[in-house]
Amino acid sequence: MKIRILIRIAVIVSIVLLCTGFGVYSFLRMNAVENRQDFNLFTLVPQDATAVLETDRMADLMEDIDGLHCSKDEHFLYVSELFVYLKKYFNTLVGDTPHGLSRQMNKMLISFHEPDTPLNQVLYCSLGAGDYELVESFVRKYCSSTFPSKYFDYNGEEIRIYPTADGRFLAAYFTPDFLAVSFQKRLIEQVIDACRSRQSLMDMASFRTMYAGKRNNVAATVYVRMKEVGMGKNTDGIRPQTHLGSWAEFDMKFNEEAVYCSGISHGADTARTFINALRRQEPIKDFSGERLPASVFFYNQWAISDLEAIFGFTSQQEYAKAAYSDYIKKRDGEWMEFMKTYAGENVMSCLFHSKDTTDRHPCAVMSVAVKDEAQAERALQKLLYATPEEKGAPAVERTYPNYRRYPRARKYRQYMLPRNTVLTQLTGITESALHTYACFYKYKGTLLLAPDAQSLSAYVDALENGDVLDGTSVYEEGVGSLSPYYNFAMMVDMEEMMRQPETYVRLVPNFFFRHSDFFRHFTIAIQFTCAEGVVYPNLVLLYKGEKIGEFEEVGN
Repeated sequence: MKIRILIRIAVIVSIVLLCTGFGVYSFLRMNAVENRQDFNLFTLVPQDATAVLETDRMADLMEDIDGLHCSKDEHFLYVSELFVYLKKYFNTLVGDTPHGLSRQMNKMLISFHEPDTPLNQVLYCSLGAGDYELVESFVRKYCSSTFPSKYFDYNGEEIRIYPTADGRFLAAYFTPDFLAVSFQKRLIEQVIDACRSRQSLMDMASFRTMYAGKRNNVAATVYVRMKEVGMGKNTDGIRPQTHLGSWAEFDMKFNEEAVYCSGISHGADTARTFINALRRQEPIKDFSGERLPASVFFYNQWAISDLEAIFGFTSQQEYAKAAYSDYIKKRDGEWMEFMKTYAGENVMSCLFHSKDTTDRHPCAVMSVAVKDEAQAERALQKLLYATPEEKGAPAVERTYPNYRRYPRARKYRQYMLPRNTVLTQLTGITESALHTYACFYKYKGTLLLAPDAQSLSAYVDALENGDVLDGTSVYEEGVGSLSPYYNFAMMVDMEEMMRQPETYVRLVPNFFFRHSDFFRHFTIAIQFTCAEGVVYPNLVLLYKGEKIGEFEEVGN
């Protein structure tokens, strides 16, 4: 073979090998970058986290929040001081990057921990090429010069403490792949422990299963551990709590007037939780605006096809499990059997204003669908006739309201029931020493229960006069964002709810009252829908803006 041919072959082989080597190197480099992009921040989150906010599009999330009308009116939810800091300096940080944030830095988590305070959180962020230096420079640029930064060694890892301009301190844990910051140094230590010992949220089977079904193309996702949830106001002496269930995932979407949280909860067990009680019910179809007085500011509706499951859950609530007498417990048993026999498949409760503006409390009515109204009323009369009187029972006002004020309600007979906890269990109301008033109302065959006779008359009179919520803009806007099939639904005007006594607001989570400065500007709709063992909780915040008080104005 000629030398020239050998040289040509050698050159060709060298070029092929060089190209192959470059290709392998490029592939490995791209693979490394891809792995870096896919770094799972949940492997850092301690397992005791009560909630986690996640976004892959931090810049878009900030833009969506700024676009809300409530933000333009300067109404913000100050639930996280870390998020407040991030929002305050976000535009400056973006301004320091000529091409915007990297794909990695758009990935962010905030984990929430007990005790539930605005400082008890950790913010996590992925880092791409050059991001480490960018963040370090940014932190040094905006941290306070009053105190120098400090460095601590924790199990071989470095924790940095930066002073802030307002006198607080930020603890930070940096690596080339991520950063974690918190106002609590102990939380950063827990992050390091979770990462090194593989005891993070992603190491929990229940969370990992839920996260595997994560949906994409949303502004943000919130994961909530729905364990014992405080209900009602902080000033309530009972401090009620409700065990909702296990982990739930909520995808968040925004428009100018509303925030939509579309959820899913996979976890199932045998515990007596709110979600497990709902799983056993047949769904309700459509809503009840035609059965709600126009002045209503709160209502909810339950599916009760399996009453055993519902009362098994409600009887465990603090306001329903006090040491009641044997007499009351026996009445509860009788009412349970009455409801099993005659109740239909849904129950609705509402709070509304009566015509009498001097009333100390709002009107409260619970409406139970019945299968046969005439038969149910005969059975009630028989039950009342056979019920013995309670010795030593607290005195109660037996006079009925002035029918001249509610003439349309005059033809409907009212009954005063022996003391029981059925109304309390389903509404949280413990007024009038557990005395309950009842009335059978012709509309679709319903049994009305209330803590006072005034509420029954005001309710019937409003419906008889056609003074109902159905067709009003607030109501239609609220139900328009919910599914027509559901197992539980609730709507509440928070501005009006803030004014009510403690015993009338126990079905509203305490979280909304603790952040009343923000939520008072919203009508809140909550819905739980069950299908094939999976529960879909949905939360909608409808901003009222200049329409604050519209529920009240409609009824006055």
